[in-house]
Amino acid sequence: MSAALLVRALRDPASVEALRAAQWNALLAAAKAERLIATLAVRLEERAVPPAARAVLDDARADAEREAQQALWEADRAAFALRGTGVPPVLLKGAAYAAAGLEAAQGRFIGDLDILVPRAAMDQVERALLAAGWEWVKEDAYDDAYYRQWMHELPPLIHAERDRMIDVHHNILPLTARPRPDPQAMLADAVAAGEGLYVLSPEDRVIHAAAHMLADGDLQGGLRNLWDIHCLLRECDPADLDRRAERHGLARDVRQARRLAGAIYGAGTRLTLRDRLFIARLLARDGWGRETRKPLVFAFYLRSHLLRMPLPMLARHLFTKWRKGHRPQ
Repeated sequence: MSAALLVRALRDPASVEALRAAQWNALLAAAKAERLIATLAVRLEERAVPPAARAVLDDARADAEREAQQALWEADRAAFALRGTGVPPVLLKGAAYAAAGLEAAQGRFIGDLDILVPRAAMDQVERALLAAGWEWVKEDAYDDAYYRQWMHELPPLIHAERDRMIDVHHNILPLTARPRPDPQAMLADAVAAGEGLYVLSPEDRVIHAAAHMLADGDLQGGLRNLWDIHCLLRECDPADLDRRAERHGLARDVRQARRLAGAIYGAGTRLTLRDRLFIARLLARDGWGRETRKPLVFAFYLRSHLLRMPLPMLARHLFTKWRKGHRPQ
């Protein structure tokens, strides 16, 4: 399994020195599919790597470094656009890791800019971003109403000139989700990370990553998300993390994230049957980096929607999306 090769290479970089050509192909295919190839490049910097593989890794690392620079510039532009509102953006995910200079940022690809602002300021923030050149990715009355009534963020915006997307959050989980995190506490404890920019506290960074992976998502890109968690766990005190997770109603997800990170990237830990099912989903890739175990993958897709909303609401939502042409990948 190519995903297992990737996990082993990240956990023990010396293991790659015994790989055969076919295994290198499988490793690189999995790393590309999981968007971990630049992270792998960082981990293998001091290792003996075949020249063809080294070229692929070097290119990926350069791409990730360029994305990080673009993400930090976009964060600066968002902070500038919001300066007149008095609402400093709190960076989330990859841009936050890069701004704070965290281990999790090393080789991490960064796509959209994600920010957290107070819910009461959403209208003000929206107007400021639109005035500064951002526009709606696509105008759809149903999606717009759905986001504004039920989601934890605005519909996505894209800058007209820079072609970069921004997701503006007022919480870390949808309003229909079962856990009810306290975004005001997260905003209150955010720490400065450059002029006009903030990031979540170390504990809240782990909690957000665990919520994104386990309480909201379908585990697409789960190995990368788990690598984030593995790195972020080193930045916080376990006891403080437990107390903070309880406050946000995410203690179960944080405990599972720690077990999974320990099992996949750490020294191992005792796993539950549920954990093993999650690991089977995380490692579902063949030697070409393609997803396998399609029924399991689809089950996690359905699970992600059930976590977001009650079943009757989910049925209506999926039927509406299906009528509009949306199909799960």
